[in-house]
Amino acid sequence: MTCLAKSLKGAELLYANTMKVTILGNNSALPAFGRHPTAQVVSVYGSDILIDCGEGTQIQMQRYGLRWRKMQHIFISHLHGDHYFGLPGLINSMSLLGRTLPLHVYGPPALESILQQILEVADTVLCYPYTFHPLRENESELLVDNDSFSVRSFPVMHRIACHGFLIERKTKGRKLLPEQCRAHEIPAYFYDRLKHGEDYETADGRIIKNEWVTEDGPQSKRYAYCADTLFTETFLQHIQGADTIYHECTYLEADAIKAATRFHSTARQAATIAKLAGARQLLLGHFSSKYKELEAFRDEAAEIFPNVFTTLEGTAYEI
Repeated sequence: MTCLAKSLKGAELLYANTMKVTILGNNSALPAFGRHPTAQVVSVYGSDILIDCGEGTQIQMQRYGLRWRKMQHIFISHLHGDHYFGLPGLINSMSLLGRTLPLHVYGPPALESILQQILEVADTVLCYPYTFHPLRENESELLVDNDSFSVRSFPVMHRIACHGFLIERKTKGRKLLPEQCRAHEIPAYFYDRLKHGEDYETADGRIIKNEWVTEDGPQSKRYAYCADTLFTETFLQHIQGADTIYHECTYLEADAIKAATRFHSTARQAATIAKLAGARQLLLGHFSSKYKELEAFRDEAAEIFPNVFTTLEGTAYEI
């Protein structure tokens, strides 16, 4: 079971080394039945990354105890309003509350002028460094690459230009056991070398085996966010082997024709992609307002890919 918490108000209990995704909005175009437009936060080694920002995202973040003041990266998949209408308000709130950290926003090129015009007509001057990074249409590119994680975009197939995102948590080597390190009198300057698996040799020639003072650290993990898309295998190469895949399933299979016409997918199609990609876990979202109850989405997908969740807002899923 990989669902970590039904309420993120206890988020401080979750381990920093856990890579997780918190669902803030899982509905499609319209808010309905208590469900909100698309938004989710991916947490990696304590860093939070926002993917899409539908209406009410900052309210949802407050509701579930997510701290966006230190968030430095926001990714917008495409320019349908249910994926970015919450962004201007969030950017402005960050400034009103005295943010000083830089903010990087990645999205379709036209989003830059949209945001700039909103700020200009309100005579808003942000109090923090803000950088917009335009996505290259129909291309995959490396967007972020640091010591903790990387983020890469990949094109999906929607009615307008649209990208998915692949987030990879990097391994940080072996985990130190502080008490054992002290017991064997290993100096602090050698700790980084222990993390890389080296043994320690004492002044009198004794060898302190690495496994005596360390244990396996967190392994690399890969999370694929497949944004609004027609059922297609064109981006399969980009998500192959992902630990967890989030795939839209706006409709059930009975409405497959409607899904194709509107460049969306069904739960069965999402499960097919997860199976073909060799994923370990599938998260379903972007449900049509046509459906009040969601159990049928999981049932339909589970026939093809058993380890599947119909996402719930405010729930964190371990990747």
